[in-house]
Amino acid sequence: MPTGYPVLTVIYGVWAAGAAICPVVPPSFQREDEYVAHVAAILEQAQPSLVVTSAGLEPVAVRAMAAAGRSDKPLLPCADATDELTPQPRGELALLQFTSGSTGRPRGVRVTWDNLAANFRIIARMNAWRDGDAMASWLPLYHDMGLIGLFLFPICHQGSLWLMRPDQFIRDPLRWLACFAPGKATASASPSFAFAYATRRVKPERLAGLDLTEWKSVCIGAETTDVAALAGFARFAAGTGFRPQTFQPSYGLAECTLAVTSPPPGELSEVVRPDWAKLRFGEPVQLDAKGRLSEADTPPGSGWMIGHGLPDPADGLTVRLVDHDGRELPDGCLGEIAVRGSSVAAGYHAGREGVSSRFVDGELRTGDAGFLHEGQLYVLGRMGRASSCAGATCTSRTSTSRSPPRPGWNAGASSWWARSVRAARGWSSSSRRAPARGPRTWPPSCAASSAPTRS
Repeated sequence: MPTGYPVLTVIYGVWAAGAAICPVVPPSFQREDEYVAHVAAILEQAQPSLVVTSAGLEPVAVRAMAAAGRSDKPLLPCADATDELTPQPRGELALLQFTSGSTGRPRGVRVTWDNLAANFRIIARMNAWRDGDAMASWLPLYHDMGLIGLFLFPICHQGSLWLMRPDQFIRDPLRWLACFAPGKATASASPSFAFAYATRRVKPERLAGLDLTEWKSVCIGAETTDVAALAGFARFAAGTGFRPQTFQPSYGLAECTLAVTSPPPGELSEVVRPDWAKLRFGEPVQLDAKGRLSEADTPPGSGWMIGHGLPDPADGLTVRLVDHDGRELPDGCLGEIAVRGSSVAAGYHAGREGVSSRFVDGELRTGDAGFLHEGQLYVLGRMGRASSCAGATCTSRTSTSRSPPRPGWNAGASSWWARSVRAARGWSSSSRRAPARGPRTWPPSCAASSAPTRS
């Protein structure tokens, strides 16, 4: 179902009935047959007691249910219902969150009520949440960041929420920015591409009179963070009182409910530039430069990475870097990010097993490559199809966004498109086209091994 009042009603109704919700992404760019097959695969795994959809999506929902071997019909929310449901005891499971399926068939992550409560405590710490704070969101409710971090979190904390549809943000990103005027929202979350988009789409004169001095925090996630996009927006919006310390680069994934780690709120984020050509899995990462966001020179495509902090001891989570055999690596070495703690979900539904992300003896092996440096977690991207190319370790990030600049095009822009298109479904009419010729990769032989980034 698309973002709107009907889906909010459905979420509350399902929980009042004592059941678990399982949001499914509406159709976007793919052909209808592909979408039907995707939804049918979800239905076959989830085996829901009831399928709820909107009137506009009923025909495709019927097709997907038939493809999954079901003979029942979807339920359409009734706007004039008068019967009150007596709330039923809740089960263990609050949410069945299906992954995007970008690295294989979609898998349902089993998120318990205890997982949600634990992750809400982490989100509160990340945002330095206080009574009276409020959030604003344009993210879709089928995405874990939009659903858990920007809808359920403020509601459960009795906070106010300004909720927009994604297409409203795409048509006019200033509408979202205006939500952070004094007396309105103080916190949010967003992929970094949204700030590049707002910088490009909003005319400078429209910022006149906009006051962003009370915008306290915005968690940056759902994709590999584009440092240049954040620095560019901070310069663009400096006249509104926006501070670069508002950015909270955050790492998370559905298998850990949502949030894993972020720097302490109110700090200027640390950035580093590794020597990308010398990256070796399991070996120390050599840094060419380091600095702070908005202080270091971080043009697009220049290879800068941003720190994501580490979990606070009160978060109930631990993060470590491991090699291919699960052995812990020293700080500064490139490895796989592993997470353990109260927010780690109760595995995949119906006995499914992960391909890159997987659960091993209570620990989540994320399938993401990264390294620790001076108390900060730096995330390279997915390593499900990573390989060694020309002696260097290649992940999605190294094979798409680390190319040297070339006159006439923006290496960061082309990789930004590739990384963010899945996080912005439904905005093709306003999006930037990728260049006709793909960017050069570094090393050149890495192109074939690119893998999708976390969404």
